[in-house]
Amino acid sequence: MVWLKFAICVALILFAGSKAARYGDIIAEKTRLGRIWIGALLLAVVTSMPELVTSISSVVIVQDVDMAVGTLVGTCIFNLFILVILDVLFRSQPVLTFASVRHTRLIIVGVVMTAIVAAGIYLSSNFSHFNLGWVSLPSFLLFGFYLLAMWRLSKRESEGHKTADVELQYANINLRDTIWKFLLAALVIIGAGIWLSFVGEEIAEVTGWGGSFVGSLLLAITTSLPEVTVAIAALRMGAVDLSVADILGANLLDLAYLFIVDILHRPGPLMASISQSVMVLLGFLIAMYAVVFMALKYKTATKSFRFVSWYAPVLVVLYITGSYLLFISQ
Repeated sequence: MVWLKFAICVALILFAGSKAARYGDIIAEKTRLGRIWIGALLLAVVTSMPELVTSISSVVIVQDVDMAVGTLVGTCIFNLFILVILDVLFRSQPVLTFASVRHTRLIIVGVVMTAIVAAGIYLSSNFSHFNLGWVSLPSFLLFGFYLLAMWRLSKRESEGHKTADVELQYANINLRDTIWKFLLAALVIIGAGIWLSFVGEEIAEVTGWGGSFVGSLLLAITTSLPEVTVAIAALRMGAVDLSVADILGANLLDLAYLFIVDILHRPGPLMASISQSVMVLLGFLIAMYAVVFMALKYKTATKSFRFVSWYAPVLVVLYITGSYLLFISQ
């Protein structure tokens, strides 16, 4: 029965995700906000909602902090792994060669936020004054930094697209109708994604593995299905920037969600309750960010191997190694 529910969730997300990607691309053109901004915020909010619900249920209902944090951080790592899938599907050239170098701004924000989480875990567990009531002080810093970074990004992207000559692809499509269709597709994705997160928890209950590993691998993969669907759909439309921005933007939101989870974790500061094994994930997340940054900054015209670019196997090795080290540390 659980696998039937899983199949239904997947079917709904696949259908609505492909629609949301197209509607998001139309909104990006019509509003002149650009694909990076729409992907990093609008699509990212929709596709990352299952991770938020899963982490909240893990900390409030299941009362497993490691599973909650592992889901969010593990999803960030798996999202970067999605770039490998995109690179394989994009057969002509390295997919990140066609992505704007402006995505490096999102990566820098992601690295800083990851460092804040790592520092927060260390400081909150060793120094009690780094807490504000039952909430970790670094959680406030994490959320505040995210809001500031996204505000600055919105200003830069909107100013850039107002002055640029953009080739219109959807001139005959009505913006208002598109927004309503996007909201409908978003509701389907969020609803099916939330349902999928609970189905993932049902599957996780029978494994008997540690909370960090289950959250970072099993739940992270299932709740990342909306990101996978939207990213592939956007890629097939030729909207590479929309695809990459959704992945990187969802990562930023997943880390920012730690602030919400911290507030709901009433027994005490979340950062002080997180297992040190999560630090393994954070280290590999930064390493994967560095690889993607290099691929965006120093673009190559051809793929190093037959079907994949040089960064794809590196990301695969980092993802598998991080998962294995976390597994043996349980």
